[in-house]
Order: sequence, then structure tokens, then C-alpha cells
Amino acid sequence: MVNLKINGIPVTVPEGTTVLEAAKKAGVSIPTLCYLKDINEIGACRVCVVQIKGARSLMASCVYPVSEGMEVLTHSPEVIKSRKNTLELILSTHDKKCLSCVRNQTCELQRLCKEYGVDEDRYKGEREDYEQDSSSLCLVRDNNKCILCRRCEAVCRANQDVAVIGANSRGFKTHIGCAFESDIADMTCVGCGQCIVACPTGALRERDDTDEVFKALQDENKIVIAGVAPSIRVTLGEPFGMPLGANVTGKMVTALRRLGFDKVFDVNFTADLTIMEEGTELLERLEKGGPLPLITSCSPGWVKYCEHYYPDMLKNVSSCKSPQQMFGAVAKTYYAKKLGVKPSDIFVVGIMPCTAKKFEAKRENQAAAGVPDVDVSLTTRELARMIKISGIDFVNLEDQEFDTPFGLGSGAGAIFGATGGVMEAALRTVAEIVNKKPLEKLEFSEVRGTEGIKEASYDIGGKTVNVAVASGLANARKLLDMIKSGEKDYHFVEIMACPGGCVNGGGQPTQPDSVRYSIDLREVRGKALYEADKNLPVRKSHENPFIKEIYKDFFGSPGSHLAHEYLHTTYEARGK
Repeated sequence: MVNLKINGIPVTVPEGTTVLEAAKKAGVSIPTLCYLKDINEIGACRVCVVQIKGARSLMASCVYPVSEGMEVLTHSPEVIKSRKNTLELILSTHDKKCLSCVRNQTCELQRLCKEYGVDEDRYKGEREDYEQDSSSLCLVRDNNKCILCRRCEAVCRANQDVAVIGANSRGFKTHIGCAFESDIADMTCVGCGQCIVACPTGALRERDDTDEVFKALQDENKIVIAGVAPSIRVTLGEPFGMPLGANVTGKMVTALRRLGFDKVFDVNFTADLTIMEEGTELLERLEKGGPLPLITSCSPGWVKYCEHYYPDMLKNVSSCKSPQQMFGAVAKTYYAKKLGVKPSDIFVVGIMPCTAKKFEAKRENQAAAGVPDVDVSLTTRELARMIKISGIDFVNLEDQEFDTPFGLGSGAGAIFGATGGVMEAALRTVAEIVNKKPLEKLEFSEVRGTEGIKEASYDIGGKTVNVAVASGLANARKLLDMIKSGEKDYHFVEIMACPGGCVNGGGQPTQPDSVRYSIDLREVRGKALYEADKNLPVRKSHENPFIKEIYKDFFGSPGSHLAHEYLHTTYEARGK
């Protein structure tokens, strides 16, 4: 243990602790821009500098280790002057169109500039003018707003194992880009959007599809329906100042109705439908000897990653469409038939935690009725902007219920948004079907939690079933390599592209590093989903009465020919 003083406050921390970490323990906040805990600790932005007694110059607190007897000043006049000067230098090459920026009022650079009272025009000089890269269906990169913090590069490499972006050129011409200045659409980007939620400014953002939805809402010839993913209900409150993890299901439904949606449905319903199809697929492979392990297909970022990097394992990936795509498929087949309208008369909007869903909606073999299953996929952030621009007082809205017939989802469907949730939902159904008796305990706690890789074994019908869960594509690589080498032998595997699952998706509300440092968003948001599961009247997918009804009236049985035609899909091997 090391003893030191920070602003005169005695602090004792383990050897190897950085000054930044020690300051946080002392309750002292030091500003950062490039820092991301455990991911990007490079001391590049120099905003976190502090004064250390006896040192000749100011030190970057995010990388400087503590030592016995050290005395630190975090907000001396010299430190404040240095930070202000650094911010003004950053602004000298920054596109300062804050009023029209998607990150206005949530930008970390903007907040610090306001706090330190900077002169945005103090330094004037030559600056590069970069063309936006809007080639991707998922995201847009604008290097005119980039501050070279390299957070995006770090998460793309360390968390996601994709590494399609990095620093190009040198000196004043340094910028973030792809190899050989290629468009991002031509790279092996999986569209996960983790770079967006890591970015402190508006240099990265999702492709905005809100205008297309507003236009559809004004079209009297369209029946516009919304399908809301499980995790949205515990994150949508954040852009409106509500507590992290607040469950805003009722307000969300009301807001969507006020926006003009004709029907508001719960994608928890098609999460249950996914379990019925995927569970049947697992049982068939266990009984008939199909390719094992069966790997989940709910995460489009993971599916695209597999297509690029593990095409030989596509045979292991479940053929089930994701809950978003199943929702669109049943809306334009079963529901259209029920209403007596043409599939093309229905405009389906998915409200998702994920930027990769935008790509998924445009994939091949995602048109059960001959038209795209999903017309537009919006992120949580896009929905929040639509609510704000429409003048809706979200916080004070009354609670309303989802519409039927796709308004009831089980607790199993609700936990899809957390890593391990799909696995647990599937196990609840598969175990009861095989054992032919109700489970004594519904919670499969071994697959819960935010660890990158989790594994467990369960006795199902006298057979030991080995399962594993991975979130974050770097963890997926580790798991897949162990499977391919024969080191691990699993029957069923869940993979989510984003660390922690959909609650930490690339389309979720951004939070500054100061929040991400002290609060595990994955845990807080995920806990809210498990609470929702506990309080729902139906907690198993196969007991959802509307699921029983749709099979009885339309699909026949899970895994039927019609179910395969409408609810299943194919994949393609893509080059690296």
C-alpha cells in the first residue's frame, strides 16, 4: 500500500495505482478526454494533468503511478491554465458547429470547454477539411469533429477484435481512418457501434433514419407499427435525465403513440418466438446429431463477425432470424392477414439498442412476405431525439400498455437484453420440455453477470448439456478458438457482439467517462431487466398465451415448414 496526499487529503492505495484512480478514491474528480478505464489509458489528450510536488512539469494522471509520500495538486492555477490552453488548442482544429451537432449538450469536449471558460478562437491556423465517411448502413464518421483521443480505435481493437480503424498519417495530418483510406463499408466493420458510445464528441454517430420514419407517420396509406426491444425500456429514460436503469415501459409506449404510431408492440413477444424456434433447433441437433455447439443468432454484429472471421462455423449458427426480424416477418404475414391488408401497407419500425440492426434490416433473405421484414431500425438515441423534437414531455407522461396481439412478452423475453439472457430463456423452455415437468427454480444464475465468458453444465433429461456465454467480440474469438481446438466441448453457446449484451449496445444513450468509470452500466441496466422478469406474470416463453395462439392459428408448430420459411434465414461467408 502507498500513502500520499491529494489536495492535502491523505489517501492510501495499492502500489501501481495511477494518480487518477487515487484521486477518484479521495472523491476528487480529474477531467479526462482520451481515457477509458481498462481500455484506453494512453495520456494523449493532456487534459488530466496534475501538479506533483518536486516534479519539473505537469504529469498525466491517467498513466502516472503513485509513490510513497507523493503530494498532488489537481486544480492549482498552473493546472487549470494548462488544461484551458490544451482545450483551446484542441478547438483550433475542431469543427465548432455545436448547435447542429448530434452530441450538442452531451459532448464531453463541449462540457469541459464550458467549465474552463475557454476562448474558442484563441488559436487560429490551418486545419484539415475531411470528407465524411457515410458509406456504412450503420454509422457515419466525421473527422472534422475528431480530437484524436483514440477511444474508438481502442474499443474496436481491444473489446471487439475487429480493428478496422486507427491513426493514419503523421504530425498535423494525423487522422482516424481505415487502411489505405478505404471507406468503412469496404472493411470488415460489423456495425456494432461501440466506437460511437466510446467517442467523447460527435465524430462518430449512427446513420440517422428519423426523417424516413417521420415521413411514414404522415402517410395515411401506411399502417406504421413500432416493435420495441427488451433493453430500450431500461435505457430510454437516460436522455431525459431519469436515473440509470429506470424502467420506463409505460411512458415509452405513450410517447410512441403520441409520435403517431398506429400500433406499439413488444419485441419481447418475438424474443419468445425466437426461443421456441431456437429451442426446437437445439433439441433436434442434440437428438439427431446436427452441428454442435448451436450458437445463437440474435446479435447481428456477432453474425457479421462470424461471416467475416469464422465462416467455417456458420453451420453452427442458429438459422433463426433475430427477434427484430421475426417481429417484422410476423407483422407482414400473420398480422397483415389478420387485418386483411397487403404486407406493403405495413411500415415496420424496430426500436433497437443496436446500430448493426440497421444493416440486418437490409440483409438478404429477410423478406418473409416478399417485402423487407423491417423497413427502418432506429436506435434508442434516435427515438429520444424524435420525442424531444416533437415536444413530448417524456418524464411526465402517463403509463400505457402495449397493443395486442404482440403486446405480451414473457420474463424470458425481457432478459434477452442482458448477456446470458438468451441462454437462460432457452434453458427455461428446453429443460421443461425435455424433463416434462415445471422447473423448481427459474433462475440459471451461472450464466448471469457481466463477465466476458461464462460457462456451466446442466442435467437436462439425464444428459449433461454444456453451455457457454460470451459478450464482446474479443471474448467471442477466445471462445471460438477454444471450441475449434477441441479444448472446450459445448452443446449450446450464446454470443453477443457488445460487452454486457444489448444493454450496452452501440445504439444506447451515451454516457461520459466520469459515469462509466464509477458505474457499471451493463450491471445497472441488466439488473433492471432481471427485475422486470421477476415481476412479469409469465416468465417462460412456451407459456406465453399469444405464442401458443400464433402457432395454433398460423405456424402449426415450432420448426414447421411455414416457420422455417418465415422465421429462419441464411448466412454468407464474407472476405476478411
